[in-house]
Parts: sequence; C-alpha cells; structure tokens
Amino acid sequence: MADHSIQGKVALIAGGAKNLGALIARDLARQGARAVAVHYHSASAQADADATVAAIEAAGARAVALRGDLTTAGAVEKLFADTAAAVGRPDIAINTVGKVLKKPLAEISEAEYDEMAAVNSKSAFFFLKEAGRHVNDNGKICTLVTSLLGAFTPFYAAYAGAKAPVEHYTRAAAKEFGARGISVTAVGPGPMDTPFFYPAEGADAVAYHRTAAALSPFSRTGLTDIEDVVPFIRHLVSDGWWITGQTILINGGYTTK
Repeated sequence: MADHSIQGKVALIAGGAKNLGALIARDLARQGARAVAVHYHSASAQADADATVAAIEAAGARAVALRGDLTTAGAVEKLFADTAAAVGRPDIAINTVGKVLKKPLAEISEAEYDEMAAVNSKSAFFFLKEAGRHVNDNGKICTLVTSLLGAFTPFYAAYAGAKAPVEHYTRAAAKEFGARGISVTAVGPGPMDTPFFYPAEGADAVAYHRTAAALSPFSRTGLTDIEDVVPFIRHLVSDGWWITGQTILINGGYTTK
C-alpha cells in the first residue's frame, strides 16, 4: 500500500517565503517532512525566505530557498530541477503564487491583463506541467486559487478570471497523472488577513470584510485566518489523497459553489 503520510517526504512550496506559503512550509516540516524547498520571487522576499528556511531547519528538516520569476516556462523548469538537485525529487508540490488586481474591467490595460494572466494562470499551468514530470509516484499537487471563483462581484475580472482556468488545469492534471497515484487539487481561500490582501483594497472594503456579515456567523474578523487553511492543505497532501481533480473553497462560507 502506498505511503500517504508526510513523514520523510520532500516538499516544494512556490511562494513559500511568507504569508500562507510560509505557514504551509513550516507546518510540513513539523509534520515530519524530510526536506522543504522554499521558492520566493524577488530580492525583496529573500529575508522572509531565509526566516522560513531557518524555521524549517529548527523543526528538524532540510531546507533550501530558491529564487525565480515563475511567469516563464523555463523558470518553472529550473525551479523543479534545482529542487531535485538540492533536496531530491518532490513528493509534494504546492503552488501559492498569485497577484491581485482590483479594478473596473473597463479600466484594465493590456499590460495589466498580461501580468494577471502570467502570474495567476500561466505560472500555474507550467507548475502543474513540471510537477507532473518531477513529482514522485503517489505524490500530491495543490494550487492556490481564490474563493472569488464562487462569487458574483465586480472589479476582480482580471484576477479571478486569470485564476479560473486553473480549475480546468487541475481537472486535466488529475486525470492525466492519476495512473501514477498522484492527486491534484486546487484550494480557494477567502480574503486572507495577510499583507497580500490589503494593497488591493480600499479602507471601505477592508472595513466591510472585517465585519461578520461579510463572511459567516462564526467569523472572528470577517477575513480568513491562514491558520484555518493550513490543516485542509495538510490533509489534501497526505491522507486526503483520494480527493483529486477538485477545487475546494475554504473560506468559512464567504462564497459557495
């Protein structure tokens, strides 16, 4: 029988330097992962990546920080190759890379559209492609999308629209990689109480999201706490392997689908 535990496994976390990605990386180390590769985008995130690597090592796992702009296929290929060279072929590959744009559709420039597509869709496609080539048999692949996929709301056309194709990429990859025992899922958190959320939102929107009415009756702040998302991802990349090809909205009822 295949071993679906995290114990002794190698994980790659794209966007793993800070916010939810960092928490996932640290959690996998605490759950017994043998090694974790932490990807970060640019020099501005290097200090965060180094801190995450130090925390992983303190938990008893090997760790390496790998920098790259994943909006090109070559950069994603290099990330997986560098991971394999540094800590071994991954058993778990999680992509948390994303960028938000909140703007009326009629005001979005071609350059902004292209950036949203490159960061949120193209990078996810090639991450799944390379994960299919490099992840070990019986491995686990998970991509972060957005709960806005279940929303009827303005101003997120380029962001949510660029995340939407990842649902199909997930289904296609799950079907194609399933013969090797690899599960593939997408997770859509609600708006998260991290620095990722605030730059795209005005003061009124932040105030609204911080009310219980914006999310659900049992919401503490109106925003998703990343600590509440991590256990679900941990399950999907371990004993929850039987779940595959699915997009799961983990948001306390912020949106449904």
